[in-house]
Amino acid sequence: MNDNADLIFRYFTGLNDTQKLQFQQLEALYTDWNAKINVISRKDIDNLYEHHVLHSLGIARAITFKPGTRILDIGTGGGFPGIPLAILFPDCLFKLIDGTGKKLKVVAAVAQAIGLKNVWTEHLRGEDEKGKYAFVVSRAVMPFPELVQMTRKNISHQENNTLHNGWLCLKGGDLTEEISPFKGKAKVTDLSDYFKEDWFKEEKKLIYLPLK
Repeated sequence: MNDNADLIFRYFTGLNDTQKLQFQQLEALYTDWNAKINVISRKDIDNLYEHHVLHSLGIARAITFKPGTRILDIGTGGGFPGIPLAILFPDCLFKLIDGTGKKLKVVAAVAQAIGLKNVWTEHLRGEDEKGKYAFVVSRAVMPFPELVQMTRKNISHQENNTLHNGWLCLKGGDLTEEISPFKGKAKVTDLSDYFKEDWFKEEKKLIYLPLK
């Protein structure tokens, strides 16, 4: 079995056997696909679990999505944060979109290979997405104000989660300027509050902005 996945299991201890196997399978799948279609930096594939899977799951330290929650992953790239979150929350529905079709080919293949039934993908730009979701999630896709403006139409007003519907976005660096339009509303959390690895101390952050 894949020992590298143990990093995930240390932080998320309530996983069932199916979820554990799904996480374990990610490394071989992404390594194989990355050799054909570059969705992760070649020099970073060895850090898949820390820099991509665990990073994506930072969102899950802020909220436990209730069953039936619909989540949109915009600009999913290789499937982050959508694939790890879909493994963790099998009773939620995740739509993963990206403007680059070949990346979505990888995402769909990975999801199928590990048996994810709660993920669907579409080759689509964010401005063309029409659906309604409780949350929009992303990982450093574009400046945060642009993301909010583009996807405000996609946030549903119906709620059933502990957090108000809105945006959960993984970003890095100094976010002062990006969140200045949302002063008093946006909450920024250092991922080093959740994870002890040194990489998370390098200004890795999570923005939560409620619609209300």
